[in-house]
Amino acid sequence: MDKLFVGIDVGSRDNAVYIMLPDGSKHSCFEVQNNLGGAQTISKRVVSALTGKNLSAAAIGMEATSVYGDNLMCFLREDGALAQFERKLFVLNPKQVNKFKLSYSDLPKNDPVDAFVIADSLRFGRIGSPLIMDDYRYKALQNLTRSRFYAVQNLTREKQRFMNYLFMKCSGLAQEKVFSDNFGAAALAVFEEFETPDDIAEMDVELLASFIAEKGKNRSPRPDEIAKAVQAAARGSYRLPKTVNDSVNQVLSISISSMRAMQAQIKVLNKEIERQFENIPNTLTSVPGIGPVFSAGIIAEVGDVNRFVKGQAGLAKYAGLVWNENKSGMFEGQNTRMIKSGNRFLKYYLCEAAFSLVRCDTEYRRYYDLKFKEVNKYQHKRALALTARKLVRLIFRLLKDNRLYSPA
Repeated sequence: MDKLFVGIDVGSRDNAVYIMLPDGSKHSCFEVQNNLGGAQTISKRVVSALTGKNLSAAAIGMEATSVYGDNLMCFLREDGALAQFERKLFVLNPKQVNKFKLSYSDLPKNDPVDAFVIADSLRFGRIGSPLIMDDYRYKALQNLTRSRFYAVQNLTREKQRFMNYLFMKCSGLAQEKVFSDNFGAAALAVFEEFETPDDIAEMDVELLASFIAEKGKNRSPRPDEIAKAVQAAARGSYRLPKTVNDSVNQVLSISISSMRAMQAQIKVLNKEIERQFENIPNTLTSVPGIGPVFSAGIIAEVGDVNRFVKGQAGLAKYAGLVWNENKSGMFEGQNTRMIKSGNRFLKYYLCEAAFSLVRCDTEYRRYYDLKFKEVNKYQHKRALALTARKLVRLIFRLLKDNRLYSPA
C-alpha cells in the first residue's frame, strides 16, 4: 500500500514538517509553532496531501525529544480529520535517525533537513511496530514513575554531597562505619546537633549513649558501643577554623532538611503510583520482592508487551540490557561492553527489581552470586546487569502469557 510519510522535527517553540510522497519525492516542507494552532495546521496539510494524491494511509514520525512532542502526538492520535485515514504514529530513537542520516554524505544540519531525514527513515522502514502507547493509563503512570526516578537520583546526589561536607566537619565519622545507616535518625542527630568534633569527644560517654538511644528510638542494641566508636572517630578527626566550621554546619543542616523533604516527596509519589497502578491489570506483583512501585515502573515503560515483535530480546534491547558483539574472523573478544542506548528509566527499574529479587528468591540469589564470582572487576554492577537481563525473560513471559509467577 502506498503511504504518505510525514517527518516532524520537534522543538520547544517550532516544529519543522516534511511531507514525502511514496516514491521519496517532496510534497511540501513547512514550519509551524509548537502549539494547538500549529498542530491543527499539520493535520490540515497532511489531510490535504492524502486527499490530493488519492492516498489512504500515512506514517507520521518524530524523534523522542523530552516532553516537547508528547502533546503533538496525543493531538495527532485523537484528531478526527486524520482518523478517517489509516495512520501510524512513530516516536523514533534519535540515535537511530542520526545513524540513518550518516548515509547521506553532504546533508547540512537544520530543522527542515532533520524532518526530511525522519520522513525518509519512515519510508525505508525497518522500524518495526509503531512506538507509541495507545493506552493513556501507561502515560499517566509513566509521569509518576519517571518523577520518582528523578527524585531518587536527586536524593542520591544530595547524600553524596552531605558525606563530602561531613568529612570536612568530622572526617572520622565519614571514614568509619560507626552507624549502620549514616542517614538514620540517630546518625543525623549526632551530625546536626554537635557543632564540632570536640563537642562529641568531650561529652560523657554514658550521656552520648543515652542521646543516641533516644534519637534512634531505642532501636540500636548497643548504643554504648556506638557512643565509644563515635568518640574515637571524633578524636581522630581534623579540626576546622571556627568560621569555616560554622559554614559547614549550616550547609549540613540545609542538606538534612533537603533530604527529609525529598524522602517525603518519594513517599507521596509511591502512594500515588500504587493508586494509579491498581487501574492496570498485571501479574508482575506476583513475583516476590518486586512490589507495586518497581512493577509500575516497569509496566509504565513497557506498555503493551505485544509491541515488541522480537520478543524478550527486543525488550532487553529497549532497556539497554544487551552487549555489543566483539568478533572478527577467528577472533572473539572476551570483554564486551553494554550498549549505551536504551530506555534508562526501564533499565533503572529492572535493576532495582532484580536486586530486590536477589534478596527474596533463592534462584536469582544463586545466579547473582555465580556472576559476581566470575570476575574480579565491577563485580556487583556486572552481576546486577546480568541478573536484570535474566529478569527480562521472566517479565516478558509473565506479561505475554498473563500468568502468575511460580518459583522453579
